[in-house]
Amino acid sequence: MARGTSLAAYALTRLLIAVPMLLTLLTFVFIILRILPGDPVLALWGGRPPPPPVIEAARAQLGLDQPPWVQYVSYLKNIFTGNFGTSFGEFYRGQSVWTVMMEKFPATVELTVGAMFVATVLGIVTGVLGGANRDKPIDVAMRLYGTIVWVIPIFWLGLIFQLIFGVWLHWLPPHSRWSGSDIPHPVTGLYTVDALLEGSFPKLVKAVSHLILPSLTLGIVLSGFFTKTVRANLLRTIDADYTEAARARGVSERRIVYKHAFKNALVPVVTILGLQFAILFAGAVLTETTFSWNGMGVLLYDSINSKDYMMIQGVIVFYATIIVIISLCIDILGALIDPRIRL
Repeated sequence: MARGTSLAAYALTRLLIAVPMLLTLLTFVFIILRILPGDPVLALWGGRPPPPPVIEAARAQLGLDQPPWVQYVSYLKNIFTGNFGTSFGEFYRGQSVWTVMMEKFPATVELTVGAMFVATVLGIVTGVLGGANRDKPIDVAMRLYGTIVWVIPIFWLGLIFQLIFGVWLHWLPPHSRWSGSDIPHPVTGLYTVDALLEGSFPKLVKAVSHLILPSLTLGIVLSGFFTKTVRANLLRTIDADYTEAARARGVSERRIVYKHAFKNALVPVVTILGLQFAILFAGAVLTETTFSWNGMGVLLYDSINSKDYMMIQGVIVFYATIIVIISLCIDILGALIDPRIRL
């Protein structure tokens, strides 16, 4: 009972800390977007200024004629009520920012989950293999793998995969999220999930085949960082006092590594995995543009190119909120794995 109360108190504390963190991020976004060079109003006319009365009317419509503090209060009010404004860029002009983001978000979620699965499996397996065989040839190979894949440019690896598996071998689709017009009936917006809900195995195979190459591209690059993190934490726990005590009692080295050391090494790894998962949402821009994956990354890229002030602000705020929420969840999950964190 005391443990449950302690966890609830810890979760409440982290939630209270998350509120000023989110406000800080929102404030930072507000300030940065207003000090960047360029005029969002002039961008409506492609940099060719219309008559002054038209400019003033556009500023009044966007609220840019108000004092900064009034704009800030209105900005926070709109954010917390889910009103992200209306796009005035070239691609989505006149559409609700929130509606457009919700259309693109499932694609990014699908890519991020797929990439995270690849990165987690590869990173943990290679990290454990390296840490459990310290200074042996397999450890050297795993360290070399982690170093090489972590510095590979994402767009370059994506292009290589497209060339080999899409163009030369014709094993997998080289680009886009779907080919053809037989898209699964939209329920969640996730093609793999919607295909399952529809009960269509061919559509599921098609959705997964389109997902493989971008997930591998992003996941392999990220797995290099996980390899190094898992190996370092595993080596630290292998040399801890409790593992030495287990060796003194005659416990096998395999049991020490996989039953005792690995579990304790997971605590910092879970935290890093969660934060990287949040960052993946923002870091998928290169992968999405390389594979023409119509998600939030492509949305942000198009919005920057068309100087869509409202859409850029909405996407960045959305990303910031996701990062804060996932950080909160990871803190609570870490407290569940290791109760000492709550002390």
